[in-house]
Amino acid sequence: MPSDKVGTFRDFSFGTQVRKSPYAEATLRWGAKRFSVYNHMYIPRDFGDPVQNFWNLVNEAILCDVSVERQVEITGPDAARFVQFMSCRDLSKCEVGQCKYVLLTDQDGGIINDPVLLKLGANHFWLSIADSDVLLWAKGLAANAGMDVQINEPDVSPLQLQGPKSRDILRAAFGDGPTGLKYFRFSDHIWDGIPLIISRTGWSSELGYEIYLREGAAGERLWEYLMEVGTPLGLHPGHTSNIRRIEGAMLSYQADMNLQNNPFEMGMDRLVNLDMDADFIGKPALTRIKQEGVGRLSVGLELDGPPLVGTNDEYWPVMLDGLIVGQVTSAVYSPRLEKNIALAMMSRQFADIGARGVVETTERSRACDVVPKPFYDPNKSLAANT
Repeated sequence: MPSDKVGTFRDFSFGTQVRKSPYAEATLRWGAKRFSVYNHMYIPRDFGDPVQNFWNLVNEAILCDVSVERQVEITGPDAARFVQFMSCRDLSKCEVGQCKYVLLTDQDGGIINDPVLLKLGANHFWLSIADSDVLLWAKGLAANAGMDVQINEPDVSPLQLQGPKSRDILRAAFGDGPTGLKYFRFSDHIWDGIPLIISRTGWSSELGYEIYLREGAAGERLWEYLMEVGTPLGLHPGHTSNIRRIEGAMLSYQADMNLQNNPFEMGMDRLVNLDMDADFIGKPALTRIKQEGVGRLSVGLELDGPPLVGTNDEYWPVMLDGLIVGQVTSAVYSPRLEKNIALAMMSRQFADIGARGVVETTERSRACDVVPKPFYDPNKSLAANT
């Protein structure tokens, strides 16, 4: 239940240069305790115990304010060609009403962002972005691409409704229509006169949906409505779970990959099509990288020792015979697997399954093994087939 004893967002804010979510005050009432900054916006990162948040997600459902997933809107006669120019994934068969996980690469093949693309019309797209300035990149490209496109950031603020009970809650809130969505599909919906887009996507590796509010002024009303409808069905206020996303080997931009990484070392070969006729930024560079091979790979690790407390706030070195052979990018203790699990970037010659090393954490040295990823539900059956 929401608390009557909360402050205002002024208690957390440190100026107008960081934007406030339309759900911010509602999340405070429902127990948000700490925030971080993502895409120049505040995002709730703490509703209490992160382990309880994990169990709420995997056993019931959580509602997360992810309005920091800003939308870069691309329209105009050349929008489809321009979106393909930005992405190394072949989008020629993408249908209206479909979402695609894509990579945006620069001229050197580095990953600028890994957004979810939503195709709203033949020449109308949203890029639902991770934490980097895609709007500026897109505007810069458009200014020099010789294509007729318009680049904007619309008034759109997503929520994530995730967990095994999310479909029942969605049905109670919006009727049967959206519950029939297939994985990575979306549809329009009108709620109380307010336009929404509802997609079967999310950052949890669980059954889930994203609700894109298209009128920010209605943010608090939408949050309170979903909690009122959903609480009797098992809905909890929450935040994106580091535990669950690492179990699912879901990469976090700026943590597990950035502009210095290319798709091949991240194991994202399936998202690169060098044989399509369409040109895209970075195509020559990625062609060369594929031919030459990469010197490092993103891998999964299991770490020995007692449960990790929290997550790493720095990159821990991975050592072998006194040499640094990699670094841990994200690490956490999984209470379900009863293991310390991590994502790491490793020198290729030490990245084979079964390879052993030592991770120098902040507190101690821990033996580690390279293991297959994802750590749980490798076929994504929970998210895709439920």
